[in-house]
Amino acid sequence: MNLLPKSSKEFGSVDYWEKFFQQRGKKAFEWYGTYLELCGVLHKYIKPREKVLVVGCGNSELSEQLYDVGYQDIVNIDISEVVIKQMKERNASRRPRMSFLKMDMTQMEFPDASFQVVLDKGTLDAVLTDEEEKTLQQVDRMLAEVGRVLQVGGRYLCISLAQAHVLKKAVGHFSREGWMVRVHQVASSQDQLLEAEPRFSLPVFAFIMTKFRPVTGSALQIFELCAQEQGKPVRLESAERLAEAVRERQQYAWLCSQLYRKAGLGSVSLDLCNGDTGEPRYTLHVVDSPTVKPSRDNHFAIFIIPQGRETEWLFGMEEGRKQLAASAGFRRLITVALHRGQQYEGMDSIQAELSARVMELAPAGMPAQLQVPFLSVGGDIGVRIVQHQDCSPLSGDYVIEDVQGDDKRYFRRLIFLSNRNVVQSEARLLQDVSHRAQKKRKKDRKKHRPADTPEDLPAAPGQSIDKSYLCCEHHKAMIAGLALLKNPERLLETPLALLVVGLGGGSLPLFIHDHFPKSCIHAVEIDPSMLEVATQWFGFSQSDRMKVHIADGLDFITRLAEEEARPHYDVIMFDVDSKDPTLGMSCPPPAFVAQLFLQKVKSILTSEGVFILNLVCRDLGLKDSVLAGLKAVFPLLYVRRIEGEVNEILFCQLHSESKLATPELLEMAQALEQTLRKPGKGWDDTYVLSDMLNTVKIV
Repeated sequence: MNLLPKSSKEFGSVDYWEKFFQQRGKKAFEWYGTYLELCGVLHKYIKPREKVLVVGCGNSELSEQLYDVGYQDIVNIDISEVVIKQMKERNASRRPRMSFLKMDMTQMEFPDASFQVVLDKGTLDAVLTDEEEKTLQQVDRMLAEVGRVLQVGGRYLCISLAQAHVLKKAVGHFSREGWMVRVHQVASSQDQLLEAEPRFSLPVFAFIMTKFRPVTGSALQIFELCAQEQGKPVRLESAERLAEAVRERQQYAWLCSQLYRKAGLGSVSLDLCNGDTGEPRYTLHVVDSPTVKPSRDNHFAIFIIPQGRETEWLFGMEEGRKQLAASAGFRRLITVALHRGQQYEGMDSIQAELSARVMELAPAGMPAQLQVPFLSVGGDIGVRIVQHQDCSPLSGDYVIEDVQGDDKRYFRRLIFLSNRNVVQSEARLLQDVSHRAQKKRKKDRKKHRPADTPEDLPAAPGQSIDKSYLCCEHHKAMIAGLALLKNPERLLETPLALLVVGLGGGSLPLFIHDHFPKSCIHAVEIDPSMLEVATQWFGFSQSDRMKVHIADGLDFITRLAEEEARPHYDVIMFDVDSKDPTLGMSCPPPAFVAQLFLQKVKSILTSEGVFILNLVCRDLGLKDSVLAGLKAVFPLLYVRRIEGEVNEILFCQLHSESKLATPELLEMAQALEQTLRKPGKGWDDTYVLSDMLNTVKIV
């Protein structure tokens, strides 16, 4: 039986509704939801003793159910004579105080200010089928009549799908009249997915337009959004921002319905925001594993990523999350990252906060009453302490934070908020500092202090940094590249001249300075803020062997290459990121690998020196071009891919005849490591130089 129109324009047709209710018979048609779905918002905005007008009542049971729970002063009107007759017959004896009248809502016969509430369930949507002039004029008459029959302080409560043109018209009309405008979300599409009679995949909203007494000369406009059944309204600055907020919720509901109906939509991620502030609180990634064989208990799980570990490959990259989901053994896994700047009391409170929302993302076929497991590493939410936040004129907003690793050791990180999932620099804190922090945190927890207050860790004096430990795998590989120099076993006694472009937290040049006592290092950093960060927070310091030049690396090298008595470096290292996120190569900026500039790099490198470059390039075509350009200037080119990351470390030398096979490379790396491991040198036992060169390939 065809009960829905072929064209939305038929919604505005009297003939359509007469035929509709004749075909439908006496079976109620609950447009946009039943009383049980809507009663929360109805009871919030309608008082039992108020006089209520229901426009476009149809044969919905809504008025009857309101009457039965105490709302007995209700008048219903509809343009269809058929449905008015049906409703009179159905209610004559059981609900004698409720009336049903055939009436056109654009020309109502009631006196002014007759009602305290006008209730509209889907009628505005049915009339406002398009934005043609004739339709808009009809809607203007309808809304003007609603305003006329309402008392001051009265409310027009309109249940709607809030399609863009409907929302624009309703909000525009009543805000111009000086009414308070509130939009309240009352039902999500998830509530309707299992119904025998499917309706809409969009969420349902209530417009609550409150009539204020006109104030001459006042331009005050009030726009509010209530995104949850019992949530507090949030004041918004404009009708446009209100429309945007509604659209975001509609997109979320559509996504939920798609995720319910089918798996394997690809990479799906979304932010859940703090309802009061609008700031992101959780970032969710939905990962489906179609190859997992379904069973009763493996449909769905939630994985809480410990604070500070969202940057790790397993949690921060799509391939890593797929691996995590496959190993967890669930058909759908949702990973949840916790945002810095938000307060979290613990796993139980997070579970309580997320339970209802994440269930909207559950797959079809889940057994009823199934308890969805919340998983994590070690069963807790980790520790993140924001030590410092600032803004650099060149690098933008950044944060210094201490996070706890899976071995309970603390690590200090520099994060640029423009790329908040990438660790710019990282250093391990000394064990005794970590222990003090843990003790202090336990003590503070008793006082119910938030876990991310700056006092939870000391203010980072330089000696708190473990300078013998390299956190970044690409830094370890770059250091291993020194084994390519002549006589690596004697490098500790050899005067070495090194140029490092890109300071960051200073871990790389600092490690070289401390482990190669005859080295002389020039570090180049374009951003003076980073030198302050490295010095204050990462234990970096300058000396007679360590000089930092605040300059553009391009200009600095160009100037050196043009000097008559140009210096020559045994090692040149590029570890510099691009500030342009639109490029397919984020490290280094393309100008650093341009042919002309590479010739300048070559001119300041010693004959047997090594040029070491950290390359991060997702564009395969661009990467091939970069490698070809490097090969044209540096005939001998080794590549070392960093496992689980996009980084590749390139080792460039000037003489192809110096090429070494893998066994020779490993032998040289072992010789260098043996020298560095001498007693009293403070060497990290987990760092094996030869492992860094084991997978090196020659281009």
